[in-house]
Amino acid sequence: MTDALAPENPPLTAAPPPLPPPRVWKFWGTTLWGLFVFGGMFLGQLAVVIYFMLKQDAPNIATVIQTVGGGLTIALSIITGLPAVLLALWIAIRPTRTPFADYLALRWTSWKNFAIGMAALALLVGVWGLVSRALGREVSPGFMGDVLKSAQAEGALWLLVIAFCIAAPVSEELFARGFLYRGWSETALRPGGAILLSSLVWTLLHLQYDWFSLSEVFSIGFVFGYLRYRFNSTWLTIVLHGLNNLAATLQALWLAGQS
Repeated sequence: MTDALAPENPPLTAAPPPLPPPRVWKFWGTTLWGLFVFGGMFLGQLAVVIYFMLKQDAPNIATVIQTVGGGLTIALSIITGLPAVLLALWIAIRPTRTPFADYLALRWTSWKNFAIGMAALALLVGVWGLVSRALGREVSPGFMGDVLKSAQAEGALWLLVIAFCIAAPVSEELFARGFLYRGWSETALRPGGAILLSSLVWTLLHLQYDWFSLSEVFSIGFVFGYLRYRFNSTWLTIVLHGLNNLAATLQALWLAGQS
């Protein structure tokens, strides 16, 4: 007993069992959790629409369409979708025991890599502009112009710019290039298949556009996916996505002013 209590002879204790190593969701786990994250985004955005509908005394089809397509409604719905996406991603990633930032590749990269990404994006958008003119497509403000005009009339233009250029890029990149790419790239799809599939899913989030614009969206998503793979940084694609949306917003504002 004396030896057992001596400081130089401490009693033996059982070592705690080792914690399971961090892991990554594979194909079906990523797919199912991806649906969960998309559902969170949808519900976060839908809450704003429901709020505005409840404020109306006697809504009809015309007022419903006007409310849903209004600039203020769209801006607030995109912004409220961001915390919903972050919460859903946190719930999905927590069981893997991988740190949130590591799972989503939320790491900064060099200014050289940003320059490469901006050059690639500018070249791609320029090529699509040449193709558009070659096909004789008229340049018009389209969906973006209508939403911007509505937001301007409601005094919410600044809010819509924040939604388009900050909230939407963060939500969509964390979902597509962060979560979906990370899981799918570690399956038989490999990085190439994950880039392709995540770009397709990202394109499906933009069904408000016509086929030509959707083709451009898909190609931009493919470039973003490659940059995510090449430089292992989702912050890079978030910034590039935001700059692309800012350029598109400024163009739509200019075209809307000309019409």
